Amino acid sequence: MPLNATFVDKVKPGPAAAGDKHADGGGLYLLVKQSIKSVSKYWRLDYRFDGKRKTLALGVYPTVSLAKARKRREDARELLDEGIDPAEAKASEKLSKARDANSTFEMVARTWLAKTSTTRVASTQEKNTTWLERNIFPEIGPMPIAAIGPRDVLAALAKIEARGAIESAHKIKQLCGQVFRFAVATGQAERDVTADLRGALAAIPRTHYAAITEPSAAGALMRAIHAYAGHPFAVAALKLSPLVFVRPGELRSAEWCEIDLAAAEWRIPGVKMKMKADHLVPLSRQAVAVFREMDAVTGGGKYVFPSIRTADRCMSENTVNAAIRNLGYTKEQMTAHGFRAMARTIMDEVLGERVDLIEHQLAHQVKDVNGRAYNRMAHLPARREMMQRWADYLDELMLNNE
Repeated sequence: MPLNATFVDKVKPGPAAAGDKHADGGGLYLLVKQSIKSVSKYWRLDYRFDGKRKTLALGVYPTVSLAKARKRREDARELLDEGIDPAEAKASEKLSKARDANSTFEMVARTWLAKTSTTRVASTQEKNTTWLERNIFPEIGPMPIAAIGPRDVLAALAKIEARGAIESAHKIKQLCGQVFRFAVATGQAERDVTADLRGALAAIPRTHYAAITEPSAAGALMRAIHAYAGHPFAVAALKLSPLVFVRPGELRSAEWCEIDLAAAEWRIPGVKMKMKADHLVPLSRQAVAVFREMDAVTGGGKYVFPSIRTADRCMSENTVNAAIRNLGYTKEQMTAHGFRAMARTIMDEVLGERVDLIEHQLAHQVKDVNGRAYNRMAHLPARREMMQRWADYLDELMLNNE
């Protein structure tokens, strides 16, 4: 006789140590057991598969009601009709859920970040992690990466776009693409769905970094820099910016292991460079003097310009720009990146330096007559002399207060 809800709720266990079985029909039964503290009721299904008697656990009452247990019995019967063992199907589903739990976008992304951390500088690793934690994980982080579609990613990127951060949206899209490609390589996803988002984001507005390129204005800037009374790290970074004219990220992430003061050279590894090639910066006497001042303060650590909060990270990317603002220059007048344009323009148009040497020193790709890119040591003596002439010229501009 089939069970009813009242019986299932009220039934008590008998004296049998193995528990009492109460059949509902079709192989479904309620197993009632008595422990020291409580009564437990389990739904079970007996069936035969490949000539063998088997039992499938369908849940525990009252979490699984009589109606739900019957529904699970019917689902199991349908699998049997299709020649599928319900127990094996349940085990496979459980394994799939466990795999999905370890294959969420966030889990895969964090694994990728850890495995590839040695290919990027600490500041970039921190930035990538922060971008994902703030913008992507709250949106698609809990989803199994194999179940994420292009529209899911686009919805997350659209929120970044809505803030006006168009360039960041593009960079985060590229970051997501790297995570998806890692998932494909590790068998956790079928493809990189961000490939379907080509053209879906607004175009990045073309902007130019503001720069002072007129000699007298550059002289005024140099006087302001040398009169600046800010934090010593910011002062030193400001003084070095026009002397070495590397990219701001390369300057703030400079490490003492890259600096050879005796040889007056700074060798920046390719992993830090935009073009991914090693770069050598000959240091003028003025640049060496600034580095020596910093050596007395931070020479025992990793970074030339450590964060004021922790020596484990380099200074903030906003430090030099903030210092320029403190000097009274607006972002429309001068930027940290603008020192590159200042050097490029004045060295070419005023000092008449060789353009190929300037381009070398800007870490732009320069090719020989056969179309081969020069290596980092190319024209080093000439570049060393050029860098010293440039530093001397900046001193002249600073002293010429007309």
